[in-house]
Amino acid sequence: MDWNTIAFAFGLTLFAGLSTGVGSAIAFFAKKTNTGFLSLALGFSAGVMIYVSFIEIFVKANVELASELGEKQGYWATTAAFFGGILFIAIIDKLIPSVENPHEIHKVEEMNSEAPQNPKKLMRMGLFTALAIAIHNFPEGLATFTAALTDPHLGIAIAVAIAIHNIPEGIAVSIPVYYATGSRKKAFWLSLVSGLAEPVGALAGFLLLMPFLTPVVFGVLFAGVAGIMVFISLDELLPAAEEYGEHHLSIYGLIAGMGVMAISLLLFA
Repeated sequence: MDWNTIAFAFGLTLFAGLSTGVGSAIAFFAKKTNTGFLSLALGFSAGVMIYVSFIEIFVKANVELASELGEKQGYWATTAAFFGGILFIAIIDKLIPSVENPHEIHKVEEMNSEAPQNPKKLMRMGLFTALAIAIHNFPEGLATFTAALTDPHLGIAIAVAIAIHNIPEGIAVSIPVYYATGSRKKAFWLSLVSGLAEPVGALAGFLLLMPFLTPVVFGVLFAGVAGIMVFISLDELLPAAEEYGEHHLSIYGLIAGMGVMAISLLLFA
């Protein structure tokens, strides 16, 4: 594997992580939350991730494991790793208190009423949300990095999907910090830093796993990545899309994401 591919994969994780800064900027300059756009965008992101997880990533993982372990055992190993990925991200999600959960939706308007009353509470909310996002982004960075190493086009699609879903997270961090401190700069930088856990996750994966990246390890990791992305889509993206907008908007976004991903895979297969 050449260094250009590795550098490209790191670049994608950095792009995905820093999109929390886009959410931060929206929070500062928008007078109200564009719920319809966020609903469509989050649904689109979920569609991309669900489609690519089942149609591409799971299948590639199974091919690798079946070639090493045999068809039946390879499929068992792929399935076990897929649900292992789901269990891994579910445990991370469970360990984060719901009041600081970054996937509880936040709107630009909602913090105005709290701004004059309890700045310490708001600052605590912003800091813990930033920490929660960083913990969530760590496995997401590993997922983007692993996919990009295998197939750059696949990595781009996943990076864009994760970048879209990081935008509301940037809003969730920056609004309470801004109202607690009165500083746009502090709020923006804290939001941006929380997204840097994506490339940190990629770096950890590179340092810890690359020396041992046999076909079996790769297949298990890739199947786990599929499980992580399916869980994120079903537990976080789709519920948030529903809450931000109408039910049909989130479903239209979901189908559009699947369609775009399908066409992308057909064009670049």
